[in-house]
Amino acid sequence: MLSLKEIVISTFLIIGTFFMVSGTIGVLRFPDVYSRLHAATKSATLGVSGVLIATFLYFLFDKGIFSGKLILGILFVLLTAPVGGHMISRAAYRSGVPLWERTAYNHLEEEEKKEERF
Repeated sequence: MLSLKEIVISTFLIIGTFFMVSGTIGVLRFPDVYSRLHAATKSATLGVSGVLIATFLYFLFDKGIFSGKLILGILFVLLTAPVGGHMISRAAYRSGVPLWERTAYNHLEEEEKKEERF
């Protein structure tokens, strides 16, 4: 029978794997750069964090090792992946990469018009 710690570790591994697989499918299926980047950023943030948390818990519960490197890795991924995705999408928008033709609303276009008025 599985213990509670094995169930928790397996749950984090399954959640991390789910987000990585769904992010991969999103990158392959979404129509434009911006939605693909959104899928890639979410999978990196949530998927990698889930696997790293599972690894941290495995070493903590089974081996009795507290790994500060894994904690720093989790924090690094949680802080840098969203910021990196935002900066890449902002650079793509400013360099003129077109939105999907069925995009209903372009919030940045209105913001740029407001900035031009001032």
